[in-house]
Amino acid sequence: MHTQMITEGELIYAAQIQFTEMFDFGVSMEALTTGEQTIPPEGARFDQVFQGELLGPRLRGKMSGMDRLYIRADGSFQLDLHARLTTEDGARIAFTSNGVSLQIEGEREARLRAAVSLFTSYEAYRWLNKLQLWALGTMDPVKNQAFIQAYTL
Repeated sequence: MHTQMITEGELIYAAQIQFTEMFDFGVSMEALTTGEQTIPPEGARFDQVFQGELLGPRLRGKMSGMDRLYIRADGSFQLDLHARLTTEDGARIAFTSNGVSLQIEGEREARLRAAVSLFTSYEAYRWLNKLQLWALGTMDPVKNQAFIQAYTL
């Protein structure tokens, strides 16, 4: 597949992600969400381990990684994801994504917005190296799940 076959705004993949573990660094997420504790002046940091499935149309396979989530003192969520994608035919692709999670008052799900970069030296997937993707999605904090769609810019 060649990059000239990719059009701007094209859906590359949809992903279903399940967060499986969370590690804190002195402030628990539960204490923050219940109001037992406020966000400290320096913010709060969490490592969220996740796994998921990529559901084409251009890229299909499994992913696993970690989101180095930072909650700023103003309550904004900054996302910093690093993962390994494994395609259905066994190719491995490095995945990085940076963005924000926006909680809308009165809504259970948070909105996710992020830039995504991919890298691999597997010949069949090198076309991904030249793309910048824009990911849009939602995160359900009760189910610890996210659904994301990634498009070319």
